[in-house]
Amino acid sequence: MAIRRHVFISHHHADDETVSKLTGLMHAKSYEIRNSSIRAKPANQARIDKGLISERVIRRLLRMKMRWASTVVVIIGKETASRPWVNWEIETAYRLGKRIVGVYERGGTENDVPEAFKSYGDTLVSWNSASIMDAIEGRADPMEKPDGQQLAPRPGARKGCAA
Repeated sequence: MAIRRHVFISHHHADDETVSKLTGLMHAKSYEIRNSSIRAKPANQARIDKGLISERVIRRLLRMKMRWASTVVVIIGKETASRPWVNWEIETAYRLGKRIVGVYERGGTENDVPEAFKSYGDTLVSWNSASIMDAIEGRADPMEKPDGQQLAPRPGARKGCAA
């Protein structure tokens, strides 16, 4: 029987395929990741890009979806550090008391880590299913480089939830 976890996956919309790869990786290890993040269909993304959906509405929707999750997972990829919405999601997750887990996308670097994550992230792991699940579950709080090399943990990291 699969272990089910409710998470919100914060990511740059160009990394939607990486979100699918992450949930697939976890599924192969008998973890069912229920992702509440927004993955806009092309028509909706076009409406967002044209400013037809207000930032206030987007923020409200994101907060609602984040409240449902026990943990916020941040995909750390090439453009993550420059994405204002990713930083906003991390700050909001922190205010909501969510555990914040960073996962380096293949090819992600330390330069790709968003400023908000540096302040509020609880753990940062490489693309490895065991490390990712240990981080989500709160069994481990490593701060890693993309290659898995250990860094000093951030003081005050929160433990994971079982929901």
